[in-house]
Amino acid sequence: MSILLVGMVAITLTVVMAVVGVTSVQLSRIQLLDAADAAALDASDALAETQVYDGGIGSGPPLSDATVIEAAAAHLEQRRVPTRIVSWAVGPGTGTPDGRTAVVTVTGQADIPVVSPVLGAVGGGVSITVTSTARSDIDP
Repeated sequence: MSILLVGMVAITLTVVMAVVGVTSVQLSRIQLLDAADAAALDASDALAETQVYDGGIGSGPPLSDATVIEAAAAHLEQRRVPTRIVSWAVGPGTGTPDGRTAVVTVTGQADIPVVSPVLGAVGGGVSITVTSTARSDIDP
């Protein structure tokens, strides 16, 4: 075999592995975003009971940082972790900025096919963070 052929095969395999890795990471990001969206929707309905008793419902369920974090974490615990994702958790920044909108940040560790097993000793995965918001309003 010629050196040129060996070099071309090496370059081709490197490009193919890079495309597979980038596609896998993008799919993992989409799966994390789906989980964050669902957790934010679930958290947007989590009432802050003391605020409801003090001021009523108003235009939507009042939220607190604690109820949003608790509802988002409970939602992620009940959900099955996708195969490409090694772990996920509610991340910093989860809460409510205005008492009505739920903001959920989910962080996860994703495996990259072929690359993760080879680089396993040095943490061959990639960390992904996504944020989603949701708001429940009540029409008068």
